[in-house]
Amino acid sequence: MSTSTVTAPSATSPATGAVAPPDAPARPGAAARVATIGLPALTAMVVGSMVGAGVFSLPRQFAAHTGVWGALVAWGVAGLGMLMLALVFQHLAVREPRLDAGVYSYARAGFGPYPGFLSAFGYWASACVGNVTYWILIMSTLGALLPALGDGSTLPALVASSVGVWAFFLLVRRGVREATSVNRVVTIAKVVPILVFVVLCATVLDLDVLAGNLGGGLDAGPLTTQVRGTMLATVFVFLGVEGASVYSRHARRREDVGRATVLGFLGVLAVFASVTLVAYGILPREEIASLAQPSMAGVLEAAVGPWGRVLVSVGLIVSVLGAYLAWSLMAAEVLHVAAKAGDMPRFLARTGRRGVPTPALLLSAVLVQVMLVVTTLSYDSFSFALELTAALSLVPLLLAAAFAVRVGLRTGARGELVVAVLATAYTTLLVVAAGWRFALLSFLVYAPATLLYVRARREQGLRAFRRVDLAVLAVCVAGAIAAVVALATGALTL
Repeated sequence: MSTSTVTAPSATSPATGAVAPPDAPARPGAAARVATIGLPALTAMVVGSMVGAGVFSLPRQFAAHTGVWGALVAWGVAGLGMLMLALVFQHLAVREPRLDAGVYSYARAGFGPYPGFLSAFGYWASACVGNVTYWILIMSTLGALLPALGDGSTLPALVASSVGVWAFFLLVRRGVREATSVNRVVTIAKVVPILVFVVLCATVLDLDVLAGNLGGGLDAGPLTTQVRGTMLATVFVFLGVEGASVYSRHARRREDVGRATVLGFLGVLAVFASVTLVAYGILPREEIASLAQPSMAGVLEAAVGPWGRVLVSVGLIVSVLGAYLAWSLMAAEVLHVAAKAGDMPRFLARTGRRGVPTPALLLSAVLVQVMLVVTTLSYDSFSFALELTAALSLVPLLLAAAFAVRVGLRTGARGELVVAVLATAYTTLLVVAAGWRFALLSFLVYAPATLLYVRARREQGLRAFRRVDLAVLAVCVAGAIAAVVALATGALTL
């Protein structure tokens, strides 16, 4: 999860005008006015959207659950499943050119306003909780110099992170909308340390250590259990695979959106798998699993000395700060676009003097602040935030894949239908792998959020729920109540 390395016109900026509701017909000639991004730039957006803070944590995330064989299987499963999702976005970009708001618009067009709302809210909440992982990583990285910051979940770390959240809010509110120069620095800062890490670790790789890490160990359980333990981590690092589709209305050619998605995904998959696997040749699995985050820094330090930790740490901090800036804007844009489509309250559609969606930005900062406090109550704050981020993203991804199934049935394109079915099956598997713990916590987020939807519908004089929507609402409310009871009784812990 990171930020795009290419600045595109904002989907709701004054330069391009307001976005029509996802189910509105495309305006003649609109594409000609805003279609400015080619295949290389779109591919860079996909790569930039995925390569971010998550990659710096991969060695520990994998070593805590599995060894080399399990990692290979996990990346194979994740690679195939996420490739199916990438192909889904490719097919939908071509088949449904009128839908220009990405994941959110697919859910709305396929299943109606309320599921569309849940998709938009889930995508937004996922982005906000993902931003929490950035602050935890920054503080845990600085913790090597300032012990009071600890692993990023101590009280001093919470205070410092909170200051950062509101400082960024004030910065963005003043009109920081396009940060091309910042993105260039961010791109270099995150790509160089990653490539250096892979090359140096491969150079000094110890075959005996690698052989000792082939299995997951007696404590890891069956291979299926090992792979399941890594699945939410793979989802987290692949968030952003839909990056090109978010800006599909700006592509010179619609087919470039899908091509960029697939090309960017395959490149990033190779990088992620390499980072994970070379680490197994540096330290025993148990030692990697016990490293402080960012674990890439600890592995490189073991490989080449203290300067390796410094290199990774500096690259991470610069990368994460840039990523936080852009994902703060992305989160606000999701609410802003949904409000313009009538699926969020009107106040979220307001913008400031410089075109910044200030109310949406404020609500995003509030959720980040709340989740920072919540994560301090968790046993492992970073892993908790990472897995919750991935869990919240599953509803939007599942609805997009299911919509692709409907499109495949309608068009009769067998190949596309098979891809959509596989993508839906994979996303469903992820929901199961997330487990009941994160399912209940997700309901605890979705159920109260429905109040925003009800308000939006009343503002338009529309009935809030259809019969099928009431069934979905009942599931959300029941899940939220179960979560509260489980938290109160201790059956569910953070």
